Amino acid sequence: MNSTDSITKELQDKRMKYIPKGVSNGNLSIAQKASNATIIDMDEKEWIDFAGAIGTLNVGHSHPKVTAAVKEQVDKFLHPGFNVMMYEGYIHLAEKLCKLTPGTFEKQAILFNSGAEAVENAIKISRRYTGRQAVVSFVRGYHGRTNLTMGMTSKVKPYKFGFGPFAPEIYQAPFPYMYHKPSEMTDEAYIQMVIEEFKDFFIATVAPEMVACIVMEPVQGEGGFIVPPKQFVQAVSDFCKEHGIVFVADEIQTGFGRTGKLFAIEHFNVTPDLITVSKSLAGGLPLSGVVGRKEMLNIADPGELGGTYAGSPVACAAALAVIDILEEENLVVRAEILGQKLEATSRELALKHEYIGDIRRLGAMVAIEIVENRRSKVPNKIITAEIINYANRNGLLLLSAGLKSNVIRFLAPLVITDEELERGLSILKRAFQSVE
Repeated sequence: MNSTDSITKELQDKRMKYIPKGVSNGNLSIAQKASNATIIDMDEKEWIDFAGAIGTLNVGHSHPKVTAAVKEQVDKFLHPGFNVMMYEGYIHLAEKLCKLTPGTFEKQAILFNSGAEAVENAIKISRRYTGRQAVVSFVRGYHGRTNLTMGMTSKVKPYKFGFGPFAPEIYQAPFPYMYHKPSEMTDEAYIQMVIEEFKDFFIATVAPEMVACIVMEPVQGEGGFIVPPKQFVQAVSDFCKEHGIVFVADEIQTGFGRTGKLFAIEHFNVTPDLITVSKSLAGGLPLSGVVGRKEMLNIADPGELGGTYAGSPVACAAALAVIDILEEENLVVRAEILGQKLEATSRELALKHEYIGDIRRLGAMVAIEIVENRRSKVPNKIITAEIINYANRNGLLLLSAGLKSNVIRFLAPLVITDEELERGLSILKRAFQSVE
């Protein structure tokens, strides 16, 4: 065993001793350095990153403009606390977010640390604004691991099991899943059926007059990259307007160019009242926010919103650099190009492997659903796990998703080079071959 092997083994042993197993690790290597879409571990092995820290790295690892902005800010100050003394990074970023997000109405933005924290504060704002208590999310949705957001999340294991009781007045509405619609139904008939089920939900489960907000991922992330029909999203938006319900778009995984639009909700020709942002906002640093209608965000009194580390100046500096990079490197357009390449390879694989049931995407949010066979469409989590495990042992960081853990999702950095992409796709093809 050489010296790097022994260091890696020592760190792996310490991880098992000092860090709870509840923190999952899809890969047991130890990162040493990373750039673009490649991570080099302590054994000098290279890993092509199709996971992007679960969608956090649209501008890639260690983008030089992000690291330069962070270093410059670190030399100035680390954290005076915005509610103690203001700093320009927070103010400039709030202005940028208000201008970039959909909607021509007056907006404000407030910053936090994590995606779950942004969702919780969007709910606080909605409740304060409407004077109502109930919160509606959707089946297969994912919104975080805090108590409130666990209650909004569908998947029991591993996210909710044994962690209750959860916050009250949380309800999950039906959400369309086009691949699993009844075979005898047309697309149009199925969409209309789910819209009617959505409306009936507010008769059978919770009255609209009780609902403060409806929180929707424009594309369900952990749920399996489920892309809803435009007609359904518009029906939800119209229902919110009709009943005075705040419509919250959870753009934490879908935002900042991932779907071929700056924000995924732009694909559906609706404008939400509030948008939650995080993940790729700050290029890998912890930062989140709620952006939306001024009259809603401004309803709370001083001290009612915020947090000690909310809107870290270092993270704000990174986020301002990220926004510049998105524009300068035309990453929204590159997302669509990347998505097309990932889809093309996925369809090539589907010609060879009967267990590939569905391929779906919006921009660079691409997913492959693994089934027992295309006729039954029965989810096959075993083959999915085998493909993921092979990839994660052989130089490709890959993630699964889906309520039944049978979806392979791609969250590669949008800046991935052609060479990195080809290397990753080569490993992916071998991973699929390995389960034959």
